[in-house]
Order: sequence, then structure tokens, then C-alpha cells
Amino acid sequence: MVSRKYKLRYLPLFEYDLMESVEYITNILCNAEAASDLVDEVEASIKKRLFNPTSFEPYPSVKKRQLPYYPIYVKNYIVFYVVIGDVMEVRRFLYGKRDIDKHLL
Repeated sequence: MVSRKYKLRYLPLFEYDLMESVEYITNILCNAEAASDLVDEVEASIKKRLFNPTSFEPYPSVKKRQLPYYPIYVKNYIVFYVVIGDVMEVRRFLYGKRDIDKHLL
């Protein structure tokens, strides 16, 4: 099986979600090191997925979607992305215990 590297695009909503989580971990939980580790692990997980983003099981959403959402599980969080042509578009970063279907676009 030949894999190729896809282009990567982040939606502003993903960046906002990630920043909110980092700020919470840093300021409320007072653990800047854990926040930094989370960002590093999220970045590494996304980059690793770039080579075969559609070879994973789509997220089983209750909402009918034009494009399937794919999850990447990182610690207690889930990164959601879609694939549009040769672009892996990262859309959300949500805490895993939230009502996920309520928060996905």
C-alpha cells in the first residue's frame, strides 16, 4: 500500500479549542508542563496521521455529514478532522467526556 503525505489545514475553531484547553490546564490546574506536553502530543499525533488519514474508522456521528469526521484520541481529548481531496482539515479539539455530537459542526 502506497501512502502519501496530505496537506494540513487547521480551522480557527480547532485553534480556539486547543488554546482554551491549554489555558485551563495552565491557569486553573496550575500545570504548565502538562499543557505543553499535551500540545506536543497533539501536534505529533496529527503529523503522524497525515500519511494515511482515511485509513482509520470515521467517528460514528448521529448527524448526517457531507464529509466523515475522523477522530484522533490524545489523552482525554479528541482531535477531529475531515479529508477534502489532498487536504487533511483539522476542525475540533474536544474534551472526550463532553457531549461530542452537540459540539461538532
